Amino acid sequence: MPSVIDPIYGRVEISELEQLIINTPEMARLRRIQQLGLADLAFPGANHTRFEHSVGTLFIADKIARALGLPQEEIVKVRLAALLHDIGHCAFSHVVESVLKRNPLYQPVIDGRKFVKHEMFTRYIISNSFHAKPEIAGRVEAFGGAVPFFDEIAKMATGDVDALSKPYLAQIISNDIDADRIDFLLRDSYHTGVSLGLVDVDQIVGSLTLGNGRMILGGSASYDEDMSMIAAESMLIARAHHYSAIIHNPETQGARVMLLHALEKALTNYERSGKDIKKTVSGFFTIYNDGDLMNFIEANGDAGAKKLIMNIRNASICNAVSRFTQKSLNPRTRMALSTIARNGVAKKMFEVELAKRFAIKYGAPVLVDLDVASGIPKSTRVKTGDEEGFFYDESALANGLVRAISRQISLCVFSRSDDNSRLLQASHDFLLGIEDLSPKLLHFIRNDTYLSIEGLLLIFYSIHRMFSEESEGRIRMPRLRNIAKIYQIARELGKIEKLHNLFDYSFHNRYGFPYSDRLFEDIQLLVAMGMVDEDLRYFEKNGRWKQRYEYVLTSDGVEYAQMIAPEYQGELKLIEDYLTVNKHSIPRDTVTIASGRYKKEIKTGLPQGTHSK
Repeated sequence: MPSVIDPIYGRVEISELEQLIINTPEMARLRRIQQLGLADLAFPGANHTRFEHSVGTLFIADKIARALGLPQEEIVKVRLAALLHDIGHCAFSHVVESVLKRNPLYQPVIDGRKFVKHEMFTRYIISNSFHAKPEIAGRVEAFGGAVPFFDEIAKMATGDVDALSKPYLAQIISNDIDADRIDFLLRDSYHTGVSLGLVDVDQIVGSLTLGNGRMILGGSASYDEDMSMIAAESMLIARAHHYSAIIHNPETQGARVMLLHALEKALTNYERSGKDIKKTVSGFFTIYNDGDLMNFIEANGDAGAKKLIMNIRNASICNAVSRFTQKSLNPRTRMALSTIARNGVAKKMFEVELAKRFAIKYGAPVLVDLDVASGIPKSTRVKTGDEEGFFYDESALANGLVRAISRQISLCVFSRSDDNSRLLQASHDFLLGIEDLSPKLLHFIRNDTYLSIEGLLLIFYSIHRMFSEESEGRIRMPRLRNIAKIYQIARELGKIEKLHNLFDYSFHNRYGFPYSDRLFEDIQLLVAMGMVDEDLRYFEKNGRWKQRYEYVLTSDGVEYAQMIAPEYQGELKLIEDYLTVNKHSIPRDTVTIASGRYKKEIKTGLPQGTHSK
């Protein structure tokens, strides 16, 4: 049996079918795409490739599948899905995906669908390429035919749990705790030399089990439960450190923004030449490797783009003359930037406009990069005793780590000016520019799309106004006891025709109540950005002490909601009408605090001592 020698795992055995796939041009391309893009400019050892990571993911997926006791047929599928999970990844990591989000007209259209993420290309390549290769197709006929076989592999590789009769087959590859994440954390730490924290593979794998067709964390005894929690918590610590130490490293970020601007300049020139830009961009995900993309920019870019590429090749990266994080941005600005960063067009407008203002005022050309963490852990289930629950509900540390990942934001100003001292002195003016520009761009986004996270904030705001009262220098506010009620309210509001787009969340009832991954993520973002406060409470159930999280709108949340409320007058009225009818079913406690401690100034316009509803 053929094998691959891996620097982390040693000998990784490869089946004959896997070797045939490895020998295809589609897989060979991954040998020339670096896993961390340009991070090797900051961490010289970080020149490992997507191919190396793909083999490592296969190794870990195999360990998980065997630990779960899966039959051989499923192990074969899991290994292939792991090997192929990044086959549609673009050159230079995620830079090209950023270009597509920032420039919708460049988004390729295949079979009538816009392709904006590498997962879409991965699914397309797996479903449409390998069944047409006779030698490969012949080896999978026993699985019911090559076409359905590779369709299933494509769903597994891209984490499409809802499209599979056995969701765990996708969860092994793409979940909060999965083979992909385990390998890239180990591999990125190994090659960068950055210790991200302990990722105990054997303990994590040994803690995974199956329940109701899905993969969960658990153990057969109290100590086993504790160890499964510790292993999973350690992995979340490593994920949080990964963003801080590597992704948001200023030199990594500087190289990334230089490449991004160079590529956009080249694509602008390419489009003007009348060539098929969407077809070419598709090639970035299916044909191009890192060197090809560099050559494309040099062939099609203007003088500025070519200079940026030359500097990247020479490892001459722009300096970060100003850097703002969650610690240096007030909560309202942080919330605005977090929303802007998740809208590609607005993000580009924000970065370009700030750079322009800065250059005009200080006479120095700069590049601006706004980046937020993504992939917030949200769906891991754990088994404690005879019950299932969410990992972040059972572990206060996990909940804190979810919040830590959610709040990670990095806004950097990069320059090649020799007079960086003058630019550093301009940081205060730059911060004022951020606070001035953010609301204007949010208005632009709202004109183009609905922001569900703002609808969610308006729910908290309406409940706050409904039950809050202020008298004698103290304010009494509602503390929502049950997060499941927030899910239910958002789902019911989404059924109202005029609110359907604002509360465009997808729900399922697999956990016994309406649940939405994206809604949970939005709640965590509101908490991380300082709009909502999350309190931990303990309660006893069936002889076990459990914990739950309760939610209070912060003073910054009140002020931010007041700022956006004029944009949602009709929607806010419908929200308040619904909540008024259902107010007695909202589980809540009352929090009393001195008004001065809660906020500087309350702007509800209510007389003291009266209820808002």
